[in-house]
Amino acid sequence: MLIAEANNLGAMHGGRAILTGVSFAINDGEKLGLIGPSGCGKSTLVRILAGLDKPSAGTLTLRRGARVIRLAQEGEVDDGRTALDELLTGDDALAALQTALDACTAALRDQALLDDAERFDALLLEQARLLDEVERRGGHALRNRAEGMLRTLGVEEADWSKPLALLSGGQRKLAGIGRCLLARPDLLLLDEPDNHLDARRKAILERTIREFPGAVLVISHDRYLMDETVDAILEMEPSREGTRLRRWEGNYSAYVAQKEIAQLRQAQDYASQQREIARLEAAVARFKLWARMVVDERHIKQARNKQRQIDTMEKVDRPVLERRRMALQFRPSERGGNKVVELRGVTKAFDRRAVVADGCATVTSGERIGVVGPNGSGKSVLLKLIRGEIRPDSGEIWAGPSIRLGYYSQQHETLDLDQTPVAAIRGVKPMTEAEAVAALTRFLLPYDTLNQPMARLSGGEKSRVQLACLMRMGANCLLLDEPTNHLDIAAAEVLEAAIEGFSGTAIIVSHDRYLLDRLVDRIFEVDGGRLRVFEGGFSAYAAAKAQFATPPPARSAERTAAVTAPPTGRKPTVDRLR
Repeated sequence: MLIAEANNLGAMHGGRAILTGVSFAINDGEKLGLIGPSGCGKSTLVRILAGLDKPSAGTLTLRRGARVIRLAQEGEVDDGRTALDELLTGDDALAALQTALDACTAALRDQALLDDAERFDALLLEQARLLDEVERRGGHALRNRAEGMLRTLGVEEADWSKPLALLSGGQRKLAGIGRCLLARPDLLLLDEPDNHLDARRKAILERTIREFPGAVLVISHDRYLMDETVDAILEMEPSREGTRLRRWEGNYSAYVAQKEIAQLRQAQDYASQQREIARLEAAVARFKLWARMVVDERHIKQARNKQRQIDTMEKVDRPVLERRRMALQFRPSERGGNKVVELRGVTKAFDRRAVVADGCATVTSGERIGVVGPNGSGKSVLLKLIRGEIRPDSGEIWAGPSIRLGYYSQQHETLDLDQTPVAAIRGVKPMTEAEAVAALTRFLLPYDTLNQPMARLSGGEKSRVQLACLMRMGANCLLLDEPTNHLDIAAAEVLEAAIEGFSGTAIIVSHDRYLLDRLVDRIFEVDGGRLRVFEGGFSAYAAAKAQFATPPPARSAERTAAVTAPPTGRKPTVDRLR
């Protein structure tokens, strides 16, 4: 049964057209993936479906009584609430009923009401009605359901009563997902729900989407998640005529294969049609020449007929086999010393909970370090300690005197949302406005966004601005906190290539398994207050973790030992799990 149907939707934002002529339908139980370049209007479309924005053109029809719930790309949560309270307030209708019931109960306690029997009876009837409605909606079991949902999503019980402001990005995202699920919507809209989630919780999210009984529309750039969860792909593509939306059956891998075949077929059809148009145009020119040489009405009619064939032909678009990519290349202003950063017995704790306890590690020039660990384990804190933004409780963090750090924040904290992109990049390095515009357009930012406040940009566009600024800092050591979040797949591949070609050092917090396997030399794991080092990429790390999860009886205890770098300098002095 149909839940939602869009017909020629259009949307404007900040004076520019975001959506033009978008049409599609969503049926009960469907699991759909929505993909497209950053800034093409995916989040805008989701907001329209959720009823938060009105389309500027076209119509959106929802089934009568259909409940639509949206998880925002960037946390629209009350930081003062606890994780449990966030879930309890997720069902707006139930929360309104509970508020009305509380008001009714308070009114019945008024002693003056005893003198007004008619009003007293009316309030009793209203209270009974509200109690029945709350019971029908499962209100009395809401707390148990909320606690069960937090357990299912892997949120530790110790974190349920903490304000959301104190939780990690992944934990906040999980609380938002739980709030949406608890409302039992008919259509669940998830805007990049996997951002900030560790590998274990991504697996939980994948299972949750698969088992959800209603329809799901998910925006994600995680190829694993799209392969594991969706039945069809909705692809958004900007074009001169407006945004196109095309449906492809199957998961992401099936979409890639189908699209490649479709592009090759389109290229063949385009070439064939161009040959036919050239043949007809030559015939038109020939008949016109004959008509000038010999006055014969037949030649003129034949020329008109051939031209009419060209004009009425349904034109095949020229295929775009490879779209423009952002021009990202990191170039350090100076090489720096061989030893970049060293952690010497570093300890840092929050609320008596150790994030790092006696952590020791050394990073040398040119290394690629991947930082992994569960949500809330302190990966971002480790980068902030290295950067000097947070001071350790004990121990020392040493950075080479010639080391220049460049920082990418997963929450875009390095950007002033009141600034324009042009002002932001000119603040990093002096340049003319024309040079700033040229630099930003090379990152595929639309021209009409360059002088708008950053707050109006999509998550992907903010990421591109941050990368453009970072590229111009000339840093020789990059601290990247979830750099692929909000980036579309093509942009993520460009970023991976830029890091791979970077002559400096990179320390990368990421849950992107593709990136970690492709780039990193070693893995730093932050978990339970311990900093452990594993050689190799993500696959080697996962294999080592699996081995140590079930150790042989003769070697059940973990041992650590110091290992000294060979003369090449590629393997530094660190504490390594053996």
